[in-house]
Amino acid sequence: MAFGQHQSFYLRDRWIERIFKNVSNDDRFFYRKDAFEKVGLGKNMVKSLRFWALATNLVDERIREDRKKGHFITDFSKFVRDNDPYIQMRDTLSLLHYYIVSRTEPATTWYWFFNIYNETFTTKNRISEDLIEWVDIEKDIKVSENSLKRDVDCLIKLYTAGQNSQDPEEVNQSPLHVLNLLEVSQNSVRKVFKEGKDIGYTTLMYVLLDYAQTNQTKDLLVDEILNQPGLWGRVFNMSRSSVVDSLNRLTDHPKHSISFIRTNNLDTVRLPDITPLEFLQFEYERKAEVAL
Repeated sequence: MAFGQHQSFYLRDRWIERIFKNVSNDDRFFYRKDAFEKVGLGKNMVKSLRFWALATNLVDERIREDRKKGHFITDFSKFVRDNDPYIQMRDTLSLLHYYIVSRTEPATTWYWFFNIYNETFTTKNRISEDLIEWVDIEKDIKVSENSLKRDVDCLIKLYTAGQNSQDPEEVNQSPLHVLNLLEVSQNSVRKVFKEGKDIGYTTLMYVLLDYAQTNQTKDLLVDEILNQPGLWGRVFNMSRSSVVDSLNRLTDHPKHSISFIRTNNLDTVRLPDITPLEFLQFEYERKAEVAL
């Protein structure tokens, strides 16, 4: 479990291009004393940039041959850099969200909120209280309550900063506000239930393939897709009807379709034989052809 590593800064619109530019050329960038000067951010913002680079799976941290830690662009990051570097496609945004919330680290609060926390309409104070209670139960060592409250503040801002702005060039907006996964009114917070088209069917297939690859399977139950941490119902606030409708649409894919199998009154989804990134490449190339 990890908390408070964002330095209270949510991901900003123009930070991702800074990740591509600086980490691609220097795997020790985040350890440089002059990194904040090179990237044009404050020192704490650079620490936050490192957190978001890891949380979105654009960068991973490994030990180099000289036994020093380094940060390296992931295959997913290379794909985004080459196909949607300015994060203009909804599927790309949805995938960034998926990586933030589908893993227990480094964004544990995000994982908890979307995968474990069952409240759909609540308040910011209640979220903080419930997170504190959950951490007390799950974690052996004490975590600062203020740190957890800052996590909740940052989580809410990540999905709402920019929703009320009419200026697309506003530097303080979050790219993920476009997904409209959360709505805030005064002190109330509501998870917004989404349809497949709101997320992107390419993203939804990618998530299934990624989950199946990790768990070494080709078959998933519909109930699993609805309720399992890391899958649609939890990650994207999808209802059963939305899940089933989206699955039906994926059976119509022109090349890499899924299929439904009924066994012992259980709806099982069988996935095509393709890796997540291969499918993503196929889809983005197909969309580019349509756009021409």
